[in-house]
Amino acid sequence: MATKIYTKTGDDGTTGLFGGGRVPKDHARIEAYGSVDELDSVIGLCRALPGNDWIDPLLQQIQNNLFVLGADLATPLETRSNYTIPRIGEEDSKLLERAIDEHTAALPELKHFIHPGGCELAARLHFARTVCRMAERRLVTLAAKEEIGTYDAIYLNRLSDLLFTLARKANQLAGVKDVQWDGKSGA
Repeated sequence: MATKIYTKTGDDGTTGLFGGGRVPKDHARIEAYGSVDELDSVIGLCRALPGNDWIDPLLQQIQNNLFVLGADLATPLETRSNYTIPRIGEEDSKLLERAIDEHTAALPELKHFIHPGGCELAARLHFARTVCRMAERRLVTLAAKEEIGTYDAIYLNRLSDLLFTLARKANQLAGVKDVQWDGKSGA
């Protein structure tokens, strides 16, 4: 018989942390790793599109790192010594920086603000970028209350920059112009 997916332990509005303990489902820690999980799902939407072979390995690595980040955030500091929890490190952010530099070098200079949009992959990457920024804000809220990994916020900050760059590159490869902001008010 298959294991049931529901445990009913969260019916009271709490959830368990890795390593023990229960907190409300709206706790800053849950908000932080929940936002990272949401970002992971949006990256999955980007990967699901055909014609993304040029970035799929990178997006897969990012998803793996987001899972690492989520597991780290789900584990309170006082219980970490009991478990081997991988952590986001400086090299993970450096990988993102190298990818940003590589893809930026092939793009025209950005001289205007742009709206999210263009081809479907670009629009999804822009969506991922906004979810990444939300996750970063949730992480900063948690970091103000509890200690988190040294490179967690740096990683999300670099990732949002990379997602912006990849959205522009997706438009370029699709032969679609970035959606330029015209600077005018709608009024």
